[in-house]
Amino acid sequence: MDFHQQVRQRLFAVEQAMRSLSMWQPQPPAREAFESREPFCIDTMRPEEWLQWILLPRMHALLDQQAALPRRFAITPYFEEAFAHAAGLLTQLQRLDDLLNIDSPQDPPTQAPKIQHD
Repeated sequence: MDFHQQVRQRLFAVEQAMRSLSMWQPQPPAREAFESREPFCIDTMRPEEWLQWILLPRMHALLDQQAALPRRFAITPYFEEAFAHAAGLLTQLQRLDDLLNIDSPQDPPTQAPKIQHD
């Protein structure tokens, strides 16, 4: 299984953990909630809303585009307090953090190659 498939598998595991805890919502938050400038939309969304409606779709979009994935990724510390009762979800988030913090030769370059002009 390549790196991107592993990441996608971790994203699905986060979704499944959210569903098993009845955190998965059938409707997105109000449109204005997505306009937040704060990290994790902390002023407009609950933590589980941010996971479902921001992080998971953006990560899937990056995978679909075969784009570079974030590095030095650490979202679990933020969620440890919010989801103290949800050990299974925290485990899945930590696994995602761990995976995105290893170097993968499968990743596309994060910068365009330099072109030499004569």
